[in-house]
Amino acid sequence: MTGFGARLDAALDERGSLCVGIDPHPGLLAAWGLSDDAVGLGRFADTCVEAFGGLAAVVKPQSAFFETYGSAGIAVLERTVVAAQAAGALVLLDVKRGDIGSTMTAYARAYLDPASPLAADAITVSPFLGVGSLDPAFAAATEHERGLFVLAATSNPEGPQVQQAVVAGRSVAQAVVDDVGARNAGATPLGSFGVVAGATIADPPDFTALGGAVLAPGVGAQGGTADDVRRIFGASLRAVVPSVSREVLRAGPDVAALRAAVERLVADFAFLRD
Repeated sequence: MTGFGARLDAALDERGSLCVGIDPHPGLLAAWGLSDDAVGLGRFADTCVEAFGGLAAVVKPQSAFFETYGSAGIAVLERTVVAAQAAGALVLLDVKRGDIGSTMTAYARAYLDPASPLAADAITVSPFLGVGSLDPAFAAATEHERGLFVLAATSNPEGPQVQQAVVAGRSVAQAVVDDVGARNAGATPLGSFGVVAGATIADPPDFTALGGAVLAPGVGAQGGTADDVRRIFGASLRAVVPSVSREVLRAGPDVAALRAAVERLVADFAFLRD
């Protein structure tokens, strides 16, 4: 393997700049005519992988929607990760874990160690116990050539209360971006450590020294547009990975319709790699 950042850069060149979520919440299962149980969950996930596992650069299962079905749901998640990787997508497992010491080490082992049945190419993590609390995950990602996306400037209305607070002359969000960027120093073409920054945020941090990718949720159904992406990310556009879920998933369960929705959004954001 090569480092996650290099693999991501190659995937974005080959497949376009898009991350597509697999978010099997009960409303979508019902809309697709599926049962609200592990059987319906499995059919939903299988359809998603069939539709865009071979098309999207990054596929992002939302772990919580699988966990709600207990061990049967986790089993579906395990096979979904493997199937999406087999189809050629990089799998970003959306778990938003954040803890300290041995607990963070255990989370890193669960999601980043290739010996684990849940090992993904990258995971989302929360730095709000301090970016340094994530050191076991940074270490595991480096050892196993995996990636991390660290929450920095999220688009939920509660986020700015913490993320825009100013400490020692810079916002908390900027401090997160800077700390992650320091861990990418010298990496080319992209470092393996990115951040999460919403495509609808009002006061973005400066991403120019990040050296890694920016996952940008909020595009499409949540109101984010290509113009918003241009405004927020400016000179860092080449490193941006717009993330969509509902905008694509509401086209299901028809595989061709799901695929067409992904193809349209890939074309909409083709300018990111120009």
